[in-house]
Amino acid sequence: MYAQMVKSTGKGVILREEMSPEERAFQDRIDAGEKIEPKDWMPAGYRKTLIRQIGQHAHSEIVGQLPEGNWITRAPTLERKAILLAKVQDEAGHGLYLYCAAETLGISRDEMTEMLLDGRMKYSSIFNYPTLTWADMGAVGWLVDGAAIMNQVPLQRTSFGPYARAMIRICKEESFHQRQGFDIMMTMARGTDAQRAMAQDALNRFWYPSLMMFGPSDKDSVHSAQSMAWRIKMNTNDELRQKFVDQTVPQAEYLGLTVPDDSLSWNEDKGGYDFAEPDWDEFFEVISGNGPCNADRLAARTKAWDDGAWVREGLLAHAEKKRARERAAQ
Repeated sequence: MYAQMVKSTGKGVILREEMSPEERAFQDRIDAGEKIEPKDWMPAGYRKTLIRQIGQHAHSEIVGQLPEGNWITRAPTLERKAILLAKVQDEAGHGLYLYCAAETLGISRDEMTEMLLDGRMKYSSIFNYPTLTWADMGAVGWLVDGAAIMNQVPLQRTSFGPYARAMIRICKEESFHQRQGFDIMMTMARGTDAQRAMAQDALNRFWYPSLMMFGPSDKDSVHSAQSMAWRIKMNTNDELRQKFVDQTVPQAEYLGLTVPDDSLSWNEDKGGYDFAEPDWDEFFEVISGNGPCNADRLAARTKAWDDGAWVREGLLAHAEKKRARERAAQ
């Protein structure tokens, strides 16, 4: 249905009359709300889009451990250390769920990692910004995980079965992460003047990078239309960004913090806030590799990949010996 609805624009969408019989039958299944499973027939473009999206999602979970892991030993209390350690462990698990979902499409985890390291795959732009103070751990949980939840809850209904099922557990755990971040911000906002200033500074620095997490404006998005036709995505970038702002501004007001946007105002007609767009030139610079922490993040992933080579080689050698013994026993 969606492919027909967007026929008037045709932006990035394969029109029904241009589809092969197999593609039309596939689109009919999508339109009927059926789940696509790994052994089902699927267009090459659908598979490629899923690998790109799930791979980027998986990489984001793994790279996202880096700015948080930096604060585990410096968290202000033992309880905060334990909570943050558990959160970082959760992020590692999310990455593994997602790598497994992508592997059902015929690409290996090693291939995806190599694509990340040589620039063919990306991760979320937000993780290329530094975490300078403990309040940033609050902002990351509240804003970054809040934006992630806004993106990911609809993906529980995405058309590819393994991806949709992985998102169910991920979203449950991300909701705890968002609450943990909000709790840090609330504690800081109700603390000393210095703590309150630290919380406001964290909000100032992470507000616009969080808005960038939803991707470029719909008019500039290359993949959104076809991804929505295939129900890989369920909402447009701008829809999710608006929903995030509408949800988050009242939370900031509750904390007594100020959203760093002088143009922010309630629009009664649309039932939501008018707000300033992020600096999209900055966004494209960051995803091109020129953000504050791009080099550090990729260096960390490259080191982990290189340091783990002996483990991968050992596992492959063990598997090959096991297969050789099985062949000899036959």
